[in-house]
Amino acid sequence: MEKFSGTLFHGISGKILSGILGTSLVWTIVSFFIPLNIYVEIPTILLGLLYFFKEKLYLEFYRFSKKDFLLITFISVIILLSGSYYPYILDHFGYYVPTIKWLTEYGLIKGISNLDLTLGQMSIWHIFQAGFSNFSDPFLRINSILLVIYTIYIIERKTWVQLCFLPILLFLSQSPSPDLPVIIFSLLILNEILSGNKNIGLLFGFSVFVFAIKPTMIWLPILVFLNNIFIFKPNFKKLLFGGAILLLFIIKNIWTFGYPVFPVSIGDLGFSWKPSPEVLKTSSQYAILKTYDMQYSFDEIQRFSTLDHIKNWIFLKGIKSKINILLIISLFVFSVFTWIKKNKLITFICISLLIKSILVLAFSAQYRFFMDVFFVIFFVLFHKYWNKRKSIAAFSLFSLFFISLLSFPNLIQQYVPSFQLGNFMVGFKKQQLYQPSVYHYQQFDSFKVGNLKFNVSKNYPYNFETPLPAISTSFIFDDTKAKIFPQLIDKNNISKGFTWKRMTYKERKEADAAINIIENINK
Repeated sequence: MEKFSGTLFHGISGKILSGILGTSLVWTIVSFFIPLNIYVEIPTILLGLLYFFKEKLYLEFYRFSKKDFLLITFISVIILLSGSYYPYILDHFGYYVPTIKWLTEYGLIKGISNLDLTLGQMSIWHIFQAGFSNFSDPFLRINSILLVIYTIYIIERKTWVQLCFLPILLFLSQSPSPDLPVIIFSLLILNEILSGNKNIGLLFGFSVFVFAIKPTMIWLPILVFLNNIFIFKPNFKKLLFGGAILLLFIIKNIWTFGYPVFPVSIGDLGFSWKPSPEVLKTSSQYAILKTYDMQYSFDEIQRFSTLDHIKNWIFLKGIKSKINILLIISLFVFSVFTWIKKNKLITFICISLLIKSILVLAFSAQYRFFMDVFFVIFFVLFHKYWNKRKSIAAFSLFSLFFISLLSFPNLIQQYVPSFQLGNFMVGFKKQQLYQPSVYHYQQFDSFKVGNLKFNVSKNYPYNFETPLPAISTSFIFDDTKAKIFPQLIDKNNISKGFTWKRMTYKERKEADAAINIIENINK
């Protein structure tokens, strides 16, 4: 990868990150044609081992002092311990695992969003995880490995303040959540920009890669673009690599979702496999409900004045109100800091964050979409004033605190009841010391509507272990309410993809029968 795009930065972490970028992009292209099964994974691993020894990359580890190597080991043990707990993020069961199952069994499927709208995302990070899930990482703990790589980067680059972020990120180590890589990659790129890294082409490419993993990170390519135009000599050739990644991202989204950017139905090019307008409308309404933490009905929200929208979002019940208020305060403080500093680069960072925040607030102002803003602001404000000793002490103290919360989740449930994810944490099990904890749930029912035979998890809303093709119950209800249902484009070949159609009388009877069975089981 470095021979193609140049070196992002020297050191073993730089080579690993370039490898992650290259592997993810190649596998994204490959997944259009074949599944990311063991026949894709094994050659990739062998190629990696070949270069590891051929280029003598193991010598890079000898550059660490004994103290630094011990520090990496100490932090890695804590990361691997935290990554061994049971997954508790609900998206793990409803989005991450089903996406990875589709990728490993079929690859990217045209119009998959018609079957289950959530699957239309097909994040590039899940493509990367899927490729390693057959043999190397069957427990889906790639995020834990990324945290170890992040640790190596921090120590290689002596960016000690970033050690303070690791304890918080431990909460994302049990699942292949795309939130963790985009936070880590954005902080790495930001540090390289602040350190004067001049490889704008690769920095822009990596920033677009981060955007492709999660489009709410739009601030990062904006920042690198502004940096290229106004600080360095404008050179649009350096943006070609990033432009190619953006094109691949758009093609992937069109293939799986029918529109350029999931889940926004902007840029309608008339593809026959795009989702039903009724389903998109329901999804949009749900995003608005999530903005207000489901504390108001859609009709109530529609009647809000502009002042009501702001006031009710800021003063939601529970911890999310505190996070929303903290966002406003953080952006205000950072804007004042930017005005005082009058530094061109810091100004561009502030502008980029404000653009991102405005877009998120306009579409769906859920706290998880702007968590990265807190990390960025803290890093810019304190990266010059946080030394190694303070950072190690902060890491040790907060790691102990957060692992205690993972081990004894009743503490969260008792003292922060509004943090709903705390209710899904299980706590420490001795078995996780030798094998990461995973759930098993293989109870399901099978149904047929039109030419589609599908499976539904029995008495459970998600399909993380249900054989494919599987549909979440919520989408079955939404589809039948809209009097539509997903159908195979080719009734004899799932790989050809899905579309939707208005149900005939016979198909409505089939769908109603399925719903009756599902509702009776849930009772």
